Amino acid sequence: MCAGHPNQVTPEGLRNLPFFLFMGGADDAYHRNTVVREFSAKMDALQAADAEGYWHRLTVYPGLPHNMQGREAEMIPLMTPLRRALWPRRVVWKQNNEVVHARLYWLAREAADVKPGEIFAAHVEGQTITIETPATGSLILRLSDELLDLDKPVRVIGGGKTIFEGNVKRSFAAIWQSLLEREDPQSACAHCCRFRGRICFNFMITALTPGRMFVRSATSSGCLDVERPI
Repeated sequence: MCAGHPNQVTPEGLRNLPFFLFMGGADDAYHRNTVVREFSAKMDALQAADAEGYWHRLTVYPGLPHNMQGREAEMIPLMTPLRRALWPRRVVWKQNNEVVHARLYWLAREAADVKPGEIFAAHVEGQTITIETPATGSLILRLSDELLDLDKPVRVIGGGKTIFEGNVKRSFAAIWQSLLEREDPQSACAHCCRFRGRICFNFMITALTPGRMFVRSATSSGCLDVERPI
């Protein structure tokens, strides 16, 4: 962020994106020189709780105005060696209150389900994906061999319980859909697991359709649906 203002944006979703903040110390329009320090402090707190994420750097040039006299060009050699993390081991996804998205890294939501301000978080350890938050709702996991070994069983934990455990198959349809959404082969997933429900759940197969298995776990307060190619 160069001489900018975050407005109502919060930094939770920056977990896997190195973030530079440059500001002139005398750039006080809209309180930019104050707000940038507040935003950096929020990232300090997030990084303290999650040491492998939220890399950031704050640079305030004392006495300089909005244009910083070109001093911010020092960011270029700092950014050059950095590479994007396409399949990070942990994802924190917070929706903006004004502009929402249906996908972040290997987490996704049906567009109709997305709500402003909601936050999802999940991490991978070995062959296990743990959905940290929320304990309820719907979520699509975009799986790839960059994230897990899809030749081995995959386990998904949500709400403190195992909500899926088994083998998944690479799917041409999943890859094709990924490329339709975003023409980026490196971020294309090979399999999608869709989870939907209010609480967590024991699986039972209730329907089998050509080419797909539909899994539902019914409870008194909701159900979980999982679709996966077979």
